[in-house]
Amino acid sequence: MTVTNLPIHRRQFLASTSITTAAAAFGIIGCKKTVRTPKRSSGIFVGEGEFKYEVINDWVTLPDRYSWQITHNVAVDRDGFLYVIHEGDEALPDHPAIFVFDPTGQFVKAFGNQFQGGGHGLEVRVEGNEQFLYVTGYQKLKTFAKLTLDGEEVWSHKAPMDAGIYAADENTKTDFKNRTEFWGRNHFLPTNFAFLPDGGFFLADGYGAFLIHRFDKHANYMSSFGGEGNEDGKFKTPHGLWIDSRADESQVVVADRANKRLQWFSLDGKHIKTLGGFILPANIDLFEDTLLIPDLSARITILDKDNRLIHLGEDSDWRTKVTKDKNAMRRGPRENWDSGKFLHPHDACFADNGDIYVAEWVATGRISKLLRL
Repeated sequence: MTVTNLPIHRRQFLASTSITTAAAAFGIIGCKKTVRTPKRSSGIFVGEGEFKYEVINDWVTLPDRYSWQITHNVAVDRDGFLYVIHEGDEALPDHPAIFVFDPTGQFVKAFGNQFQGGGHGLEVRVEGNEQFLYVTGYQKLKTFAKLTLDGEEVWSHKAPMDAGIYAADENTKTDFKNRTEFWGRNHFLPTNFAFLPDGGFFLADGYGAFLIHRFDKHANYMSSFGGEGNEDGKFKTPHGLWIDSRADESQVVVADRANKRLQWFSLDGKHIKTLGGFILPANIDLFEDTLLIPDLSARITILDKDNRLIHLGEDSDWRTKVTKDKNAMRRGPRENWDSGKFLHPHDACFADNGDIYVAEWVATGRISKLLRL
């Protein structure tokens, strides 16, 4: 299937039931009044040329009744509201895992306690006149779900058993206390989504089977590609993915994290190309003709229209400190963190004006904003 080559925001994709409707949605639904955030200044800058940003750490804070518990992913809706998902602590089953902030950074609401202990992927998707959250849960959760923006469940699914690779009981639903954590290539540990204009989507089993699964718009399983390996077309932790619409025909681009590379595929799963130069690429976003790659090893990478790599925050000495003693700094006190420096960017997404939000894999959670200059 051919998808029209449209500029796609990873967390602001305007879904439809046909290519024609998708194009119309970009022209009509995408027109909105943008609420700008108050100007804050850190005096700390990263990047170069047209990709230069001012770094504002700890852009948002939580009310005292909540606590940060390892921030994993971020998403922005069409009105500029920011959604943040935590891995969460399963010992706190009544604590929410998803938090929402307005465009000025003020806390709005929280929900999603069912993702405590495994909250991972998070996307906002526009479908007609409505918006929905798509969420993955790994570890003991082993699920992917669709929610309203208020956290009401539309559907929730476990492992796609038709893929023919998962353990016999991998899609069995159990109560929270009796969930069992299994890791391995025959277990389902989904990480992130990528969406198509026809309503279908790809889902990365980034910690389980190392497969990319394709589903139709009703979340029915269609096919898979990938599997474990170092060769082109295979993966070691395919953690993030998105649809790269910059070519004549759209392609699936996958952050093959442990293999330190990106790989591109046709929509039917045929390998097209591989690009190295990464350390631990964790996720992917697209804004106009620019790809955004948060790298879990203390930096963020921009790929311009020619796939030239521009590293934001690259500092080898700082990386040595961050990764020392099995990444001990991520569990330590914040006073040891240098302002403007990244520890472990786990996810990042563009705002509609080219600003960037960053979620880091740290014990106390951190959301930073990069203001494009």
